[in-house]
Amino acid sequence: MAPKTSVLSFTLILFATFSLLILFYASQRQLNPSPTPNHSLGRINVYLADLPRSLNYGLLDHYWSPNSDSRLGSDADSDLRSRLSSSSSSKPPNLAFPPYPENPLIKQYSAEYWILSDLMTPVGSRGTSFAKRVFDVGQADVVFVPFFATLSAEMQLGMGKGVFRKRVGGNEDFVRQREVVDLVRSSEAWKRSGGRDHVFVITDPVAMWHVKDDIAPAILLVVDFGGWYRLDSKAACGNSSDMVQHTQVSLLKDVIVPYTHMLPRLFLSEDRDRKTLLYFKGAKHRHRGGLVREKLWDLLVNEPGVIMEEGFPNATGKEQSVIGMRSSEFCLHPAGDTPTSCRLFDAILSLCIPVIVSDQIELPFEGMIDYSEFSVFVPVSNALQPNWLVGHLRSFSTKQKDTFRRNMAQIQPIFEYDNGHQGGIGPIPVNGAVNHIWKKIYQKVPLIKEAIIRERRKPKDALLPRRCHCT
Repeated sequence: MAPKTSVLSFTLILFATFSLLILFYASQRQLNPSPTPNHSLGRINVYLADLPRSLNYGLLDHYWSPNSDSRLGSDADSDLRSRLSSSSSSKPPNLAFPPYPENPLIKQYSAEYWILSDLMTPVGSRGTSFAKRVFDVGQADVVFVPFFATLSAEMQLGMGKGVFRKRVGGNEDFVRQREVVDLVRSSEAWKRSGGRDHVFVITDPVAMWHVKDDIAPAILLVVDFGGWYRLDSKAACGNSSDMVQHTQVSLLKDVIVPYTHMLPRLFLSEDRDRKTLLYFKGAKHRHRGGLVREKLWDLLVNEPGVIMEEGFPNATGKEQSVIGMRSSEFCLHPAGDTPTSCRLFDAILSLCIPVIVSDQIELPFEGMIDYSEFSVFVPVSNALQPNWLVGHLRSFSTKQKDTFRRNMAQIQPIFEYDNGHQGGIGPIPVNGAVNHIWKKIYQKVPLIKEAIIRERRKPKDALLPRRCHCT
């Protein structure tokens, strides 16, 4: 009987231990409930704010209308407008999801279009998206605001630049900005979170110009922080006049997104010998940080193996850029009006090694990709020394340059927005730009939820000191 008793005792001990473990786990679950009980495993839950069509696709209806202002668009847009309006009707084209403009000054900021198109795609075709669209705001991680802010701004600049900076009724962009802010801030979703979980796409530096303070708490998708920071000798972080004060943007809450590239992708298998050392095409004279570009131009324009071309991204300029970038080892990327431009992503898609001379630059998807594996970063102070930059670039071996290009070829798809479907309505590339944007927003969610909870427990009328948001 002894062996049977021993086995029974051992079994009872195991059962008791297992029961205690279950009770302990259950108590911990009660003490520490999940902060996001409705969250889909491995995806971000996105609620689409309710805005009228006039603030997104309706702007495209107006843009493509045969009666639209003749100052809108490029030659490519004029041709497309004629095809879309081939009938004699004076009504706008009857498309639920019109195409985005081909005008390069607008197209480079088209992230707003492709992100909304992903959310508008029927659920059965959204299996490749990292974002799950939810129709109950209580289940949402974030609230996406579907305003084509860049298109709105560029249409106003095209039709009436003189009133763009004025808060007047004749500034249609300002009227639209106010309409968006009033609608969104009056919603229960905004009141619940103070706007911290709302997402605005503001890729054009002048988009939402008049209401930046109103939407400052939200998650802002921007191409860089140019035009957002201001220098202040009394900044909260210190007393240096070089200190950059946090105003409305921060890497803690906001997401840097890529420009839309203008040039077609060159595959590694299509790459050919590159005879030019360094290539640049663009405007010589810019403002603010772009003054560095003028100095670089004067230093490099007569250097052997270097091509510096003045040019505009029209059809002719595009053809020249394709030839120039595909035949050059390195492509210069100096700061312009803002720290970055679509030129960087054109270089990547052309397998031309970027030479980044922009000390204040912020780049999309850092932490997911390492730009130093395919780009050359040069401090402005070094680049402006005579003969230094050319000598530095000539020091790279063929093996190093080939490695840069192989690494570039691997990450090219990350900067692709276009999913190849009409109106953008259809499955998106798993490894494309839109999914990477959703993933970067997803990384911000825990901190944003924490900020919302902290704000709720703050006593009414309590005054908190302004703190520095260092990045």
